Amino acid sequence: MGLLVAAAIVGGAAGLGGSAAGFALFAPTASAPQSGPATVTVNDTGSVNQTTAIAAKVVPSVVTISASSGSSGGTGSGVVLTEDGYVVTNTHVVTLDGATGNAAIRVTTSDGQVYDATVVGTDPTYDLAVIKLEDASGLTPIRFGDSSKLNVGDQTVAVGAPLGLSNTVTTGIVSALNRSIEIASSAAPDSSAQDGEQDDEGGQENGQEGPFFFDFGQGQSPQQTADTIKIAVIQTDAAINPGNSGGALVDSEGKLIGINVAIATAGGSGGESGSIGVGFSIPSTIVKRISDEIIADGAATHGLLGATVQAAASVEGSTITGAYIKEITAGGAAAAAGLQPGDTVTAFNGTPVTDATDLTAQVRAVAAGSKATVTFVRDGRTQTVDVTLGSLPTE
Repeated sequence: MGLLVAAAIVGGAAGLGGSAAGFALFAPTASAPQSGPATVTVNDTGSVNQTTAIAAKVVPSVVTISASSGSSGGTGSGVVLTEDGYVVTNTHVVTLDGATGNAAIRVTTSDGQVYDATVVGTDPTYDLAVIKLEDASGLTPIRFGDSSKLNVGDQTVAVGAPLGLSNTVTTGIVSALNRSIEIASSAAPDSSAQDGEQDDEGGQENGQEGPFFFDFGQGQSPQQTADTIKIAVIQTDAAINPGNSGGALVDSEGKLIGINVAIATAGGSGGESGSIGVGFSIPSTIVKRISDEIIADGAATHGLLGATVQAAASVEGSTITGAYIKEITAGGAAAAAGLQPGDTVTAFNGTPVTDATDLTAQVRAVAAGSKATVTFVRDGRTQTVDVTLGSLPTE
């Protein structure tokens, strides 16, 4: 079910302005050792369990990222894609949630090697970014799993640097699939640039604010923003805390099934926040597409349906959930496919759609120009139609 949440982005442990103390505590420094201790400690080889084996395989593929700009800074995590240093992480980690486009980035590998890094490209629409470690070689790339084949209840292991604590491993299960969340983001694309549409499939519904808030750690407040992004996520109860952003969520074989991006917190906007067993990861199938496009082109594309919608449950007289089409953009993908105002979209490429957030997240998950199957209800009758998506403007 789509969630309207100002979900806690779990990026920097130090937050934004006035964060020198937190940054100094957790950031790697130039004096870090050239070779560190074993990445996974095993004191009793006779009692090694499955989680230990998964950790030993995955930890070398996860790095700690330190980003700084002036007096602001924070830490996050990243996942190694190639031996020569391409690493995927979150946009909010490398931009300090949109505060800067020119942060100084230092990366520490699991064995204590420290590298400078540059940003290859960011994708604020899905909060993913790729960085490149300078003069790196011999790194351990993560193995990708297929997130589309997950079941609720499957084992999950999260690896990252919560609060700057590198090589941290936590365990859980897949708590829910086909989940979508809406997150306020200072790095989000300017909604005014999207052909006059209200974020294509609608903004924050009814102007409501969810019970969750950003978590920037150390008591810092997030930047004020009216823009949001809507992303499809895997929900897990593996403990995820500030600093885990950009880190790996893997399956029982140690294969990547998601990039950790956000947590829900009951701490409130001014209180401490941390794991309450509700964490969110961007599915690996989406991560693979977007990171490949960034490495190839410096940016990623996203689908555009060309319709303004709202939650069907909020429409008077509605008897089903879905995304109710209020308006169709002339010349857009929805119009070309024959969709009409009054239709209620109930599935996109076979994934259930329960509200506007779900539909937007699924449309944005696929590349511009993709062909998609839309299931909708018109006059009480369920129908399907093939749609060739447009391209979401990037500026």
